[in-house]
Amino acid sequence: MKRFGLHAGLWLAVALILLPPLWVLRTSLVPESMAYSTDVFPAFSLENYQGLFGQKHFGSFYLNSIIVSLGSVILAMPFAAAMGYAFARFQTGGRFGRFLVLSLQMLPPVALVLPAFAILRTVGLTQSLTGLTIVYAALNMPFLAWILMGFFEGIPVDLEWAAMTDGTTAWGAFWRIVVPVSLPGLAAAGVLGFILSWNEFLFALVLTGSKTATIPVALASLQSSNGIQIGKVSAGVVLAILPLIIASRFIQRFIVQGLTFGSVK
Repeated sequence: MKRFGLHAGLWLAVALILLPPLWVLRTSLVPESMAYSTDVFPAFSLENYQGLFGQKHFGSFYLNSIIVSLGSVILAMPFAAAMGYAFARFQTGGRFGRFLVLSLQMLPPVALVLPAFAILRTVGLTQSLTGLTIVYAALNMPFLAWILMGFFEGIPVDLEWAAMTDGTTAWGAFWRIVVPVSLPGLAAAGVLGFILSWNEFLFALVLTGSKTATIPVALASLQSSNGIQIGKVSAGVVLAILPLIIASRFIQRFIVQGLTFGSVK
């Protein structure tokens, strides 16, 4: 009886976790007029998805999010890796330097968005994907550096000493030894950076225009004076989480290795 109660509790917890996303999926596949129906699946329709890509040009916003998220990770990772390695191996900046980097993540976004807008306006990069990519890379770099620092600390320093004994420099040991060994950690950090950029809303709202908006901004625009277009919003949410699910599925092994890599020496 005790085992049955335990299994029932686990199934209840699973149902509570899965019910909201499954209901969003259900809402995206029924006509807008039946979105608030209490029936589990009153009818099947793709009109919400057709409306997104036909009337709302959701495909261009989708592409914008992919470009900005991938670009910000590619731009930030080399600098974050070098910064994390400097903290892990050479204690650059000491404890104060580490705390200073981490404290940058504690600033509220609303305190940074106006200075970022002023800088981009000065260089002519407002309402552009390039400007938003640079901002996301700068915002994510301290977080990625802090994560990678833990991964680098988990790599035995003897490997680098052996490489330098053979004649390579400290920089060469980093790129030839540390980076290949820490690929799982780099993959995990890259995925987390991609997720942060993909879900960010405030900077995308202020720094982009009607043609350079990202998915969060596009979904917010579906709320009008006539109410929320719940069917299209649900369809957009389903499409928005697909890249995250696919990325997690294909590199799940690297994420698990990466998240546990820095905690084991």
